[in-house]
Amino acid sequence: MGSEKYFKKSRGERLGKIDSPLGKKLQTVKWGEYKLGDLFEVLSYKERFDANKVTLVKTGGHPYIVRQGSDNGQKGFIDEDEVYLNDGNTISFGQDTATMFYQEQPYFTGDKIKILKPKLARFGKNNAQFFLATMRLSFSSFAWGNSSFSIKIIQNQKIHLPVTANDDIDFDFMESYIRELEVERVRNLQSYLSATGMSDYKLTEREEAALNAFDRLEWQEFNVKSLFGKSKSGKRLKGDDRIAGDLPFVTAGETNTGISAFISNDVEIFSANTTTIDMFGSAKYRNYNYGADDHVAVVHTEQLNKYAAIFVTTSCHKSAHNGQFNYGHNFYAKDADELNIMLPVCNGAPNYSVMQDVISAMHKMVIKDVVRYTEAKI
Repeated sequence: MGSEKYFKKSRGERLGKIDSPLGKKLQTVKWGEYKLGDLFEVLSYKERFDANKVTLVKTGGHPYIVRQGSDNGQKGFIDEDEVYLNDGNTISFGQDTATMFYQEQPYFTGDKIKILKPKLARFGKNNAQFFLATMRLSFSSFAWGNSSFSIKIIQNQKIHLPVTANDDIDFDFMESYIRELEVERVRNLQSYLSATGMSDYKLTEREEAALNAFDRLEWQEFNVKSLFGKSKSGKRLKGDDRIAGDLPFVTAGETNTGISAFISNDVEIFSANTTTIDMFGSAKYRNYNYGADDHVAVVHTEQLNKYAAIFVTTSCHKSAHNGQFNYGHNFYAKDADELNIMLPVCNGAPNYSVMQDVISAMHKMVIKDVVRYTEAKI
């Protein structure tokens, strides 16, 4: 079987077809088809820990895995009876979100998480990402809100893996591919950081002062509409009606920051440097032009410095994403207009200058770790 059929994806979701020498490897390798149930035991969690009842700990504990699509599914760490830990070296699978991640260490879970325990002796962290790529491709037609992924359905789902001339799973190929892919991406990242000037992570005096004074800032509550005007939502665009193009189309969800497609339809284009809040109250900063569906509210922060806008986005997320919005109670643009957020102030007005300095400093602190990581990897 050729790899092109199984790895060709739309922009933003292309998991394996790469415009590089690595792409040629995927095009020439031999592929085999497998049922997940033949490769993994599909198990239910040992104990469900309700996200609204657990207490996250800052030190100690074990990873707490939920159905979110970011941070490897990890909401934080909790300290519970270790008898309920699920095994490490497994894949956590969100039963009604199709979010899946490799979990190297033992972990606790929230609701509707299935555990994929390998039947293959050689499965591990050196090849798990390859399995995840082909699994995500297999489940790529999934949509949020579908709760049909029972154990039986997961077991019967088919994926495609590289095989040797003897039709055995080619672990050597997968592990070599992942290593080469990591090196390629790290080098690309290093080049990007250098070209954009982001490799400079030294804090300015203003940034250091902003961080040092953060605990002494004066805060005040503000209404979003009073600061940024009336929020607006996009319009629904069904999947079958979307025409492929270059414009990011934002919907509800965490995977790919809510970008579900790239389109060329005649839709309202929202400008870069704005904030979106989806139906669940999850706020995200957008540094690009985009379209949005009716489950996304747009807050017009475009007049702010980008770092100040990111600060505002974080405040919106903190106020709106506390479990009060869900499938039964959606967040809409009218809710954005009524949303109150906390911001640092100077003389009773939002102190956008200090917001800018704080986020800029945090940005550099993160980049510092990224730059050092790329240097160590290279």
